[in-house]
Amino acid sequence: MYNFFVNKQLKKDAIITIVGEDFNHIKNVLRMKVGEKIYLSANSKTALCVISDFTNDSVIVKVLEEDCLGTELPIEIYLFQGLIKADKFELVLQKAVELGVKGIYPVEMSRSVVKIEEKKKSQKTERWQAIAEAGAKQSKRNIVPTVFEPISYKNAVKLAKEMDLFLVPYENKNGMKPTLDALKKIKDNVKVAILIGPEGGFEENEIELAKTSGGEIISLGKRILRAETASITAISACMMYAEININKD
Repeated sequence: MYNFFVNKQLKKDAIITIVGEDFNHIKNVLRMKVGEKIYLSANSKTALCVISDFTNDSVIVKVLEEDCLGTELPIEIYLFQGLIKADKFELVLQKAVELGVKGIYPVEMSRSVVKIEEKKKSQKTERWQAIAEAGAKQSKRNIVPTVFEPISYKNAVKLAKEMDLFLVPYENKNGMKPTLDALKKIKDNVKVAILIGPEGGFEENEIELAKTSGGEIISLGKRILRAETASITAISACMMYAEININKD
């Protein structure tokens, strides 16, 4: 069943009008008909709806059941991703949304190959946000995660240190124990920051700043992972731990 996002109150029996791109997608791409059901999401909740009518420029739906699809994690994960090449960043963005992140911060780092001009940041962020919305629809999220404009490394660390858990996947001579110890700190409603380096990895001074700011250095295993693989792996570990140990449905 398809999922769409609206800025409406999704109360039982409410009548919702959908216009714009979503109307075109429902009518002309999916070729849906009156009587077919869809999900609508708003305000972190998802309702089951039925298409009741079409006009020239809108589709009219009725809410059958409110708050029927709880897909959000019991924790908030924020990915701080060192800027990487466009196709790789968009892959990370898409998968991070599917895995349940709440927000993504692109981070300008010393070894980032990609440099985004100030005047192009807004345009880039709009594209990234559209990718996040598409990913949220596909994975039936209750929300569309926020993609922020690129920020400096210092600002990234400043934001990450304010969260309940600040994880930095990096070379760790102590093996996987610090990773397991860190995951055990994941409890209901905690905010988790995950900081991932770019293709060239972290500079030593960047790691030192993260450490002195409360970042926990963890390992993702003995193999050397690409930046995009590291992001997906770290998010997956937190997601799975939360699903198994907090969401026990």
